[in-house]
Amino acid sequence: MLLENIPQALAQELNIRPEQAKAAIKLLDEGNTVPFIARYRKEATGELEDEQLRKLEERLAYLRNFVKRQEEILNKIAEQGKLTEELQQAIEKTTKLQELEDIYLPFKQKKRTRAQKAREKGLEPLSTTILWQKDTKGSIEKEASKYINPELEVNTWQEAMEGARDIIAEIISENAKLRQKLREYIHQHGQISTLMAEDTSETEEGQRFLMYKEYQEPVKTMPSHRILAINRGEKLGCLKVTLQLEEDKILHLIQKEYLQGPSIYQQDMKLAIEDSWKRLLSPSLERELRSQLTEMAETQAISIFGTNLKQLLLQAPLAGYTVMGLDPGYRTGCKMAVVSPTGQVLHHGVLYLTHGEKRAAQSARTMLEVIRRYQVGLISIGNGTASLETEEFTAKLIKDNKLDVHYIITNEAGASVYSASALAKEELPEYDVTIRGAVSIARRVQDPLAELVKIDPKSIGVGQYQHDVNPKQLSDTLDQTVEAAVNHVGVELNTASQALLKHIAGINGSIAKNIVAYRNENGSFHNRKELLKVARLGKAAFTQCAGFLRIKDSTTPLDNTPVHPESYELAQKVLAHFGMNTNQLVDKNHLALLKAKIKETNVNRLAKELDCGIPTLKDILEALIKPGRDPREDLPAPLTRKAVVKLSDIQPGTIMQGTVRNITDFGVFVDIGIKTAGLIHISELSNRRVKHPADVVAVGDILKVMVISVDEKRGRIGLSLKQAQQAS
Repeated sequence: MLLENIPQALAQELNIRPEQAKAAIKLLDEGNTVPFIARYRKEATGELEDEQLRKLEERLAYLRNFVKRQEEILNKIAEQGKLTEELQQAIEKTTKLQELEDIYLPFKQKKRTRAQKAREKGLEPLSTTILWQKDTKGSIEKEASKYINPELEVNTWQEAMEGARDIIAEIISENAKLRQKLREYIHQHGQISTLMAEDTSETEEGQRFLMYKEYQEPVKTMPSHRILAINRGEKLGCLKVTLQLEEDKILHLIQKEYLQGPSIYQQDMKLAIEDSWKRLLSPSLERELRSQLTEMAETQAISIFGTNLKQLLLQAPLAGYTVMGLDPGYRTGCKMAVVSPTGQVLHHGVLYLTHGEKRAAQSARTMLEVIRRYQVGLISIGNGTASLETEEFTAKLIKDNKLDVHYIITNEAGASVYSASALAKEELPEYDVTIRGAVSIARRVQDPLAELVKIDPKSIGVGQYQHDVNPKQLSDTLDQTVEAAVNHVGVELNTASQALLKHIAGINGSIAKNIVAYRNENGSFHNRKELLKVARLGKAAFTQCAGFLRIKDSTTPLDNTPVHPESYELAQKVLAHFGMNTNQLVDKNHLALLKAKIKETNVNRLAKELDCGIPTLKDILEALIKPGRDPREDLPAPLTRKAVVKLSDIQPGTIMQGTVRNITDFGVFVDIGIKTAGLIHISELSNRRVKHPADVVAVGDILKVMVISVDEKRGRIGLSLKQAQQAS
């Protein structure tokens, strides 16, 4: 592949037009970010979406590295004086790295192999004679004796034959077409087999892998979660993993490639083939297969994690509430923090709910007094240790005092990581670690995105086997996911934290810090242009970030919309077309009138009249209708409760409402209001065949589910979505 062929290859791979690929490559090479290109360069790219652009960016890097590797290999083979025209064409036509490395394998510098030693002993001509298999009546001993040379440590004709077979075995193992054929055969017919390692089945770690005690599964049907589970069991020393193949069929397949009919060398060829398979091909291809399976499984796990994380980050905020955050605990009590609708800490303390009746009664009086004093409308309870007791206590308090208050069970994953971080110390210096955790639990329901960006995504816990996958690949994917979510929503420039700002397109950690420092020193930003006064935020960074930053009380009303400053003139022309100006965007009556006029507008005709692109015009019209709009407003609000449900109260057949908390390859975990999340197995999602649970539901979805099994001893609940739908 040549560099100039990359756009065509990307277009074909991503099912887009070549001109779209060329435009996207040009924009990326000019330093533009994916969120900026997706939102503000739609005409150039033919409206490529964020995910398409990220895939294109990833594949572009891969293909450029691939071309670089092709050039390296061509140069190395040329240096050896072995680059033929046919070989060069084969290398240039290759589009897969594995195929490329297979072609290069015979020319690759390696440690002194048995074949190399045999070549040094002058046995290569003998190996060629054997490979030709022309002689049907001659004498092997006579032919091989020609190569006896004690000075080169070839003392007998048998040693000569042995060395020649070593050369043949290596030649067979380096045959690119054969290796590909064997790969395909192994993938179709291979079986991964596992056994429990001795003395591990009774250990706590070993118990987790009992289903793999004597397990076998075809390679071609292994799902990613089982591949990762087996890998983990092997890494911990609990499992012994092998690749099972019908060796006779493999050898027959290789013999078909190399045996040319009757010859005095037929038996030696069979010996060389068997040696090549057992000593060289089998170990190499097994390592390669396990590596490919792991890579595939990791890619799938990372993809699921990214999808779940995005859905979690984009959950609808419960804005406008004064929220009480409760971080449950036994020994040290339940930490409490009350935060205002803007996230300011109003009150904090500790409640002792499990330290005897007297202290529980005192805690109830304290909690009631705080709820009434600060007009708490929502209580956010962390789902960690003592969550159930805290929920029961809260539900009783609400019921006994007829409070107009709801509570929500909040996933507190990562709260402890955040509360001990330097960022938390900087944000909440006057509070200790435990209270910071309660503050985080409260703020999470007010604005999940703003709070969760402060936490390492790997600590949020919405995926499968995230600790077993490639850490760099996981980190890159999660960073991209957070960036996509933050830029999709946009942030209020005058209230956003440094942690939130650094995910905006064009803004890195140091620029985010400078924005906050400028804000602290000079007060609120009055308009977007003022950003250019921030240290290290130049015109290029401004172009990338400006459209994603909102200023509610700006001197320029367009600053509170996703309209980019470069399109303000166009937006003003649009407003003028409707007999309005930007100052009227803050008036509800004018907005209602504008909305009605836009609804009746022929967008194509208006775009022609204003000489602008249709995608940009559509975005401007949408932005003008709802200044300051949060796209998360369209999502269902999180489920809140007033009464507690216990595992012992639940019976099979019960219809319950719950929130999707996590999605894996094998099913969906649903919060139904108790400490234990229920599992909808993939087979219980729909009457039709489901390829992946993410095709049916998303994190944050509120579902009606039927309880189909309860195992109180093991703390497991089986749920069904399809049976609940059939019953309703």
